Amino acid sequence: MNEQSPVPTTDEPAANGLPADALYTNRELSWLSFNRRVLAEAAREDYPLLERLRFLSISGSNLDEFVMIRVAGLAGQMQRGISKLSIDGRTPSQQMSAIRKAIRDLEFRQQAAWRDLRGQLSQTGIHVADESRLDADARAWLKEHFEQHILPVLTPQAIDPAHPFPFVANQGMGLLFNLTRLIDRQGVVEMILVPSAVPRFVRIPGEEASYIPVERLICRYAHLIFPGFRIEGDGVFRVIRDSDIEIEEEAEDLVRYFRSAIQRRRRGQVIMLELDAEFDPEAEALLREQLGLENAIVIKTDGIIGVEGLAEIVDEDRPDLKFEPYSPRYPERIMEHDGDCFAAIGEKDIVIHHPYESFEVVVDFVRQAAKDPDVVAIKQTLYRAGKQSAIINALIAAAEAGKSVTAVVELKARFDEEQNILWASQLERAGVQVIYGFVDWKTHAKVSMVVRREGDGYRTYCHFGTGNYHPVTARIYTDLSYFTADPRMGRDASRLFNFVTGYVEPRKTEGLVISPIAMRETIYRNIDREIANHRKGRPAAIWAKLNSLTDKGVIDKLYEASAVGVPIRLVVRGICCLKPGIPGVSESIEVKSIIGRFLEHSRIWAFANGYRMPSPRARLFITSADAMSRNLDRRVEAMVPIRNRTVHDQVLQQVLVANLLDTEQSWLLQPDGSYTRVESGTKPFNLHRYFMTNPSLSGRGQALSEDQIPRLALRRGASV
Repeated sequence: MNEQSPVPTTDEPAANGLPADALYTNRELSWLSFNRRVLAEAAREDYPLLERLRFLSISGSNLDEFVMIRVAGLAGQMQRGISKLSIDGRTPSQQMSAIRKAIRDLEFRQQAAWRDLRGQLSQTGIHVADESRLDADARAWLKEHFEQHILPVLTPQAIDPAHPFPFVANQGMGLLFNLTRLIDRQGVVEMILVPSAVPRFVRIPGEEASYIPVERLICRYAHLIFPGFRIEGDGVFRVIRDSDIEIEEEAEDLVRYFRSAIQRRRRGQVIMLELDAEFDPEAEALLREQLGLENAIVIKTDGIIGVEGLAEIVDEDRPDLKFEPYSPRYPERIMEHDGDCFAAIGEKDIVIHHPYESFEVVVDFVRQAAKDPDVVAIKQTLYRAGKQSAIINALIAAAEAGKSVTAVVELKARFDEEQNILWASQLERAGVQVIYGFVDWKTHAKVSMVVRREGDGYRTYCHFGTGNYHPVTARIYTDLSYFTADPRMGRDASRLFNFVTGYVEPRKTEGLVISPIAMRETIYRNIDREIANHRKGRPAAIWAKLNSLTDKGVIDKLYEASAVGVPIRLVVRGICCLKPGIPGVSESIEVKSIIGRFLEHSRIWAFANGYRMPSPRARLFITSADAMSRNLDRRVEAMVPIRNRTVHDQVLQQVLVANLLDTEQSWLLQPDGSYTRVESGTKPFNLHRYFMTNPSLSGRGQALSEDQIPRLALRRGASV
């Protein structure tokens, strides 16, 4: 069962007699709740000030993307008259009404956080949008800077019958001026769009940092832009447009289709309009009329517009106001083999825990393959690789060295489509065989395989990851990289690539679970095994770490397990449509969300398998997939069984247990869908600090101390 199945309305009892809204949390509202938790980090007094500002900025960029994709999708459903119900039984219009309210509440909280941070930053010598502090020298510098660096790139545009209303790009910021021409007293409305290349903030030279938003600077010197006019009023606005790309199955050329679609995306329907509170009423009426805001969310604020732009101030050179820099460790196991990845992997499977351990080892794996004369073939999936990708360069070097190189480049990776088209073009020019995968499924699996000539035959080395081959996110996302030379996994990796490149569906695999072929069934089968074990009186438990849990079928399976008493511990960072603690439905389920310095991104499933958790005999998987319908039914994903004893202990008894133990960065999900911070108590435990200060997994790291694991087992039935 998936989200395409009929969902009962709130008035229609579900199978267990409860209405849908009592059983499930709305997906969109759960996401907004997640972003409130991100924003809450901006209020943590134990965090340095600029890091708190960073979290405020992140909450702003998160909200932009949510509006561009999720809210835009609902608006489209409303316009097309689609009445498909959400998992909690709401129509698109009912969801939109609740979302509007939640977004306004979030915006109010963002502005309150900004006012608080702005005051505290001022006390440390960082001043933002405080023009009252400007002395004569600062004002002279600002005027000169404006005339030399900003004024030349501005283009005022009159709004009248002779001048069509200018197009405002997605995330574009502009200003409207209500003017009176002095020569004839004629009223004129003019628009200035802020070029995207212009920095959002101008820093005035000096020991103390003083930042002026560029939009305020334009208002300040508007008389230089409009000589001969009297300025009656002005206003700053920002536009968010529909940015989703829908794939047409009949598209003959995916690359050409996406190039065209990217251009269309920039001109999508307006979904949200931000206005400053003092916007000139006449200019505002014109703006609303011209933008066509039938279903758009309009936010008026007395704070700062475009909260995400505050990221520029985070770059201020004040290490005293930021987290202490952290340098990831290079895996000891690789160093013990003089940096030879293949010698280390060939001896024993390795798991790497990013960002605590360097992503450079993943790059070195491909680099060494490119240079190794015994390597005959490399196959690689690329979902997101970033703008500066050492992986891409290594693949190009391998192809130029005459090796057989295949790259599966996912064109449908949202907001990376343009970069991926560029990478695909460069790879093809170097002789790499570039594959774009399925038209209607994204290839989201993170797999790399290297075929190496050894002795009289060939040996396959594989990398399976929970995160992207992206050097920037690898420094801030927690992910797992699993390296193995197990022949079974090598054969399965080859089957996965054949499935994507040649549509050859594997009839059977030796361990690897591939979505959309068998992942849903594998998860269900393992949950069923726990149910059966519990009924037989054997130990049973389900532990999982995910980014999102939205699939109704998986949720209902977990409810089924909980109903018979199976203890279930879930760490779900973002969206969670499951409701824990419902009598008779989910009493044995606990859900927590971890928000902290690093973004928890790895996905892990653990099933007790008839043994007391955490057990070396538990069935353990790492995966690229979340428990979402799209991952299980409409994406190519990989779910990797961890059978090596050492790696099993490291992933289960270190990574997963540490997530369950964390108290300092954790939020508990309540039965009503709200979250409360976990109280640290007398023995606080910080997951991120633990891994930053303890030995690496791939070196001589030890499992969590024995006095910590029993403490975990006693909490809310974590084990049996």
